Amino acid sequence: MNAKRVVLPGLVEPEGLVIETGPLDAPGPGQILVAVEATGISYAEQAMRRGRYFGQPKFPFVPGYDLVGTVLQVGPQADASLVGERVATLTKTGGWTSHAVVEARDSVIVPAGIDPAEAETVVVNGVTAWQMLHRAARVKPGQTILVHGANGGVGGILIQLAQHAGIRVIGGASPRHHDALRAAGVEPVDYNDPNLADRVRELSPGGVDAVFDNIGGPMTRVSYGLLAPRGALVCYAIIAGVGGTGGLVMPFMEALSRVLLWNALPNGHRASFYDLWAGHKRRPARFRKHLEEDLGHVFALLADGSLKANIAARFPLDDVAAALTLAESRTLNGKVILLP
Repeated sequence: MNAKRVVLPGLVEPEGLVIETGPLDAPGPGQILVAVEATGISYAEQAMRRGRYFGQPKFPFVPGYDLVGTVLQVGPQADASLVGERVATLTKTGGWTSHAVVEARDSVIVPAGIDPAEAETVVVNGVTAWQMLHRAARVKPGQTILVHGANGGVGGILIQLAQHAGIRVIGGASPRHHDALRAAGVEPVDYNDPNLADRVRELSPGGVDAVFDNIGGPMTRVSYGLLAPRGALVCYAIIAGVGGTGGLVMPFMEALSRVLLWNALPNGHRASFYDLWAGHKRRPARFRKHLEEDLGHVFALLADGSLKANIAARFPLDDVAAALTLAESRTLNGKVILLP
């Protein structure tokens, strides 16, 4: 079988992405062959294009952190009943393609009636948001959180999950997104405001119970200083480092060291660096259990209308350059979807 795929050949602008067609291997042990119906553009691919995503593969490779599609074939040791089912799969790379061979253990059945493009918006973003809110920070109803990047793919879902759980949300975003955030029931603040800490303290004088920080750098220190007693800081990206120069190892190690140091302080605060793939190799059964449970919760909320899929734009796979350019403009509210 041949597959159409998008290849990132090196450090190129979006126009430098290459669309190729070539043969696809049959699924091996524990693998499945999926006809991709929707994939998407996230922070990860934007960082990979610049060679600034920690642990990304060597060029050239096919980007695409997740996908939704229908199972056409299963390999040895994979469940034969999956054939014909629609699944959502975590891939990290390889999702920008018409057909993909993926690991069955990283795939979860999508409930009937959910549009594949809408399902795509909540795969990685939904699992990330759910696990950060309920597993990492363990926020309770009635508490208050601060979400940086509130207009983004993860931020938008995190806001909805928090509100569904009865949690108050302060959202950090550029002023152009503030009206949309207010309409969504969020109290917006400008994360570029030099007086951000004062503004958050005005809204929540006792501090916030959790901060979800995807910016990194100096913002992480500001975020930690805004925590209420027994509050939790969850870092899940270092956007501040993507546009810089030099390697990403040092910024990542600095962020991790800071988190470890803060956790050693006897002030009751908790700090963590969330990694979606933690335990994927060391504890695969546990990783799979949490993936199925957490994405299952998110899909259930999407199916009953409690969670809205926030699609910023849809593009055919052939228009990936335009799609990536739009996604990188940082003017959007939601996720850009590719439709192979």
